[in-house]
Amino acid sequence: MNTLTMTFMLTSLSTSTILTYRSYHWLIAWVGLELNTLSMLPIIIKPQHPRATEAATKYFLTQATAAALVLLSSTMNAWETGQWSIINMTPTRTIIMTLAIFLKLGLVPTHFWYPEVLQGSTMYTAMIISTWQKIAPLSLLYLTSMNCPTEIFLIVGITSTIIAGMVGLNMTQTRKIMAFSSIGHMGWLITMIPFNLNLTTFTLMMYITLTSSMFSMLATMTTPTLKDMGQTHLCFPMMTTMMMLTLMSLGGLPPLSGFMPKLLILKTLTDMKLMILSTSLALTSLPSLYFYLRMSYITMMTSPPKTTTTQYKWRLKPRPNMIMSPLITMTIILLPMTPLLMCT
Repeated sequence: MNTLTMTFMLTSLSTSTILTYRSYHWLIAWVGLELNTLSMLPIIIKPQHPRATEAATKYFLTQATAAALVLLSSTMNAWETGQWSIINMTPTRTIIMTLAIFLKLGLVPTHFWYPEVLQGSTMYTAMIISTWQKIAPLSLLYLTSMNCPTEIFLIVGITSTIIAGMVGLNMTQTRKIMAFSSIGHMGWLITMIPFNLNLTTFTLMMYITLTSSMFSMLATMTTPTLKDMGQTHLCFPMMTTMMMLTLMSLGGLPPLSGFMPKLLILKTLTDMKLMILSTSLALTSLPSLYFYLRMSYITMMTSPPKTTTTQYKWRLKPRPNMIMSPLITMTIILLPMTPLLMCT
């Protein structure tokens, strides 16, 4: 795919997302979601590999099903109320639409397509699916959350964190690990939607920063599996140190930036007297922290035997992105700026 075609696809992708989150009419929002899906398909299928074709097919079928459910719920709501406004939804139609958006986001119990699509994509394509593609569905979820029962968000959120932590323990592919990491972080985010949308937006921004920096480092060091990560510190000593800190930040360890949204979410849930939910969320983050620690251990504290028969990967000189350095910096040192960031 040449530069002009890729530029056109990325422009269409960003335009469709902006069209969706700036719309108040269901048909315009649905058109934005469809354009978003159609713009993403050529990017996924770009490597022209059977796994990429499979990933593009699964992505298309899933997103088309979710968009059809969104159109169904909005049409039925217009039939009942006589208007197409997004914020005026009946509770029954809102539940159908919410489930459709959960399917688009890859949340439990509709998460099965998400790790497979990321595994069949390149690192940067997986980064786009895990970050930018979350914005449009979440904007619709923001607008309709007031008409949806709070219990649905809480059940889906806690279930997503549990499933993501447990299933991610057995993964050896870095893209699948990042997929379950994304599901877990989305579980934390979805839990906060009924209570504080400002904190939800702040959590989304921190999630995009952490995930983008992690995918950028994985792509730069060419590490599709955990076995490949065991040889990276021989070639990229500084970047592997930054990767370890980023992984710890993804796990939510203080004093790194990833601790900030989890601390604020737990504080909000505790203030709302939801002690069981906040305790459950804190406990379900431990399995996720384990596989982040496992990745850090393999990257920093193991090295292959230095014998003449050892087979090393062929590595070219890396070309880090210009934006990688500020992203990594923000994943590490933003915790002292928590009051300033929350006030803005």
